[in-house]
Amino acid sequence: MTDVFPYSRQSIGADDLEAVIAVLKSDYLTQGPAVETFEQKLSEYVNAGYAVAMSSGTAALHAAYFAAGIEAGGEVITSPITFAATSNAALMLGINPVFADVESDSGNIDTTLVEPLINSATKAIVPVHYAGHPVDMHAVHAVARRHGLVVIEDACHAISAAYRRQPAKGESAEGNDSDWIRIGSCTHSDIAVFSFHPVKPMTTGEGGAVLTNDPGIYKRLKQFRTHGITKDNFVNESHGGWYYEMQFLGNNYRMTDIQAALGTSQLKKLDGFTERRREIASRYDELFRGNPYFDIPVQRSYARSSHHLYPIRLRDAYKENKKVIFSRLKEKGLGVQVHYIPVYLQPYYQHLGFKQGLCPFAEDFYEREISIPIYQGMSDADADKVAHRLLSVFNES
Repeated sequence: MTDVFPYSRQSIGADDLEAVIAVLKSDYLTQGPAVETFEQKLSEYVNAGYAVAMSSGTAALHAAYFAAGIEAGGEVITSPITFAATSNAALMLGINPVFADVESDSGNIDTTLVEPLINSATKAIVPVHYAGHPVDMHAVHAVARRHGLVVIEDACHAISAAYRRQPAKGESAEGNDSDWIRIGSCTHSDIAVFSFHPVKPMTTGEGGAVLTNDPGIYKRLKQFRTHGITKDNFVNESHGGWYYEMQFLGNNYRMTDIQAALGTSQLKKLDGFTERRREIASRYDELFRGNPYFDIPVQRSYARSSHHLYPIRLRDAYKENKKVIFSRLKEKGLGVQVHYIPVYLQPYYQHLGFKQGLCPFAEDFYEREISIPIYQGMSDADADKVAHRLLSVFNES
C-alpha cells in the first residue's frame, strides 16, 4: 500500500502524553493552574506582555475584535487569502470586513493597497501571515499609525515565525537573533492571534491564544472568554463572597487544563519543530528548483517563515488543469490541499454583496495554489518520496 502523507499533522511524544496524564490525575481539568502556566510560557516565548488562552483560533479572533473595542458598523481591512474565520469573527460583532488584494507570489496582503481602502469607518488592519510567512509589519504599522488604526495580526499560521528589526539610522542589521522580532510580540501591532489546531506548528488539540502588551485589552480578553463575567471591579455593591457580575455579553471560550498542559509540553519543542519544517522546505526548494511546472514559495529577506504550509503555484500551462492534477496527487498518496478559496467567493459572502473580481491577484493565486505535505515528523526520505510523486504527476500529464 502506498504511504500517505497529509499536508500537515501533529507530532505527539511521550512527554506530551505524560503532561496530559498528570492533569487528568489532578484536581483540575479546567479553570486550573495549567492554563496560567501555558499563558506565562507562551508570552515569554514570543516576548509579549500578556497571553490569554482560548478554546480555538476562531474564539481568539472573536475575542480580539471585541477587546479592541471595534463597534458594530466599523470596518476592518484584511486579506481574502485566509480561512473564513478571519472575517467571520468580525461579522459576529457586526463589523464589516474589507478585502485588500494580495501579493501574487507570497499570498500575503499587499500593504501598498491598504491605505486607499481606509475611510472614516475603518477601525483596524488585520494582516494574515499566510503559510507562516510574515507580512511586512513595519509597513502595516506605518499605515496604522498615520490613521490611528488598531492592528490585529492573524498569526494563526505563524507561531515561531519572525521578521527583521529595522536598523536605527546609521546602524546595520547583520541578521543575528537580536535583529529578529518574533510574531506574537505585538511590537508593531496591538493584538496577535494564534491557533493550535493539530495541523499547525504546535498543537493543543483545538485551541488558540491572544497576545497583547495592553493591560486594558488583556482584562477585556479574560472577561470575554468567561461570559463577560468578573469577580472584581463591580458595578453594583457586592452581595458577599460568592458575588460575581456579568458586565457584557461574552462567551465560554476557556481552554481546558488538559489542552494547556499539552500546549506547554509542545511549546518546549516548538523551535525544534520549526527548524525541521525549515529543513524540509529547503530540501523541497532544491528538489524543485528550475522545474517547468510550478513556482516554489517565496522567502522575503525580512522574514523567517514558520512553514506551516508549503504552497506551490502552478504555472500558466498547468493552472487550467489544476482539478485533474489535484486528483492525481491524491491518488499518489499525497494529502494535498488548497489554501484558500478567496473568502468573499463563498456563497455567504456573495449574499452580502461581494463580487467575483474584487481581488484579481487573490483569485489568480487560488487558481494556482496547491499545498503539499510538510510537517516536522517527515524524514528526508519522506520528503524525497513526496517530491518524486509530485513531479511524476506533472511528467505524466
